[in-house]
Amino acid sequence: MVCACLITILLVLYILFDVNYFLRIIFTITYGRLFQKRKNIFDTTVIYGICTTQDVDLFFKHMNNARYLRDLDFARFHYYDRTGIYNAVMKKGGGAVQGASAIRYRRAIPILTPYKVTTKLIYWEDKHFYMEHEFISLTDKFVRAVILSRQTVTGLSIPVSEIISEVQPNVQRPEIPKDLEIWLNSMEVSSQKYKKQS
Repeated sequence: MVCACLITILLVLYILFDVNYFLRIIFTITYGRLFQKRKNIFDTTVIYGICTTQDVDLFFKHMNNARYLRDLDFARFHYYDRTGIYNAVMKKGGGAVQGASAIRYRRAIPILTPYKVTTKLIYWEDKHFYMEHEFISLTDKFVRAVILSRQTVTGLSIPVSEIISEVQPNVQRPEIPKDLEIWLNSMEVSSQKYKKQS
């Protein structure tokens, strides 16, 4: 009877929630805290994955596009936790949300292929962190996808630079990479287009 109730509860949870998503976040952060050192803000952090049957596209050959973005959540949580940035944001009563991303797929990740996702901070503005991520297959070390992502800090009246200074004093903001600058310009053009429409 107890076993049947537990199975029913688990089934309901799996139907109503993406349980694997929450378990992976908990595992990623816990593993980092137990077995990995703290990182400086410009250090590259790494998480690992494997393309399973839950990740594949309609033809069961390679990882589907949505899974790349999903894995970025785990990579960002890991980066924030290892560097202490998210803790500093939370202490001030703020949060962070994914504001935008640009993905360039170079080659598909085949089913059952192990890979790693690297994350590094490349730039920041008043309200935004900008990160670069790479999906690299472990079998051949090929960079399968490159992603730029913008994290928007919410609920704070202070600029991101103050958060950075609290985490790592006297750090200088790097020069904006050319590809990021072009991407930001394209988002500004898009933003202006939609402002005119409304």
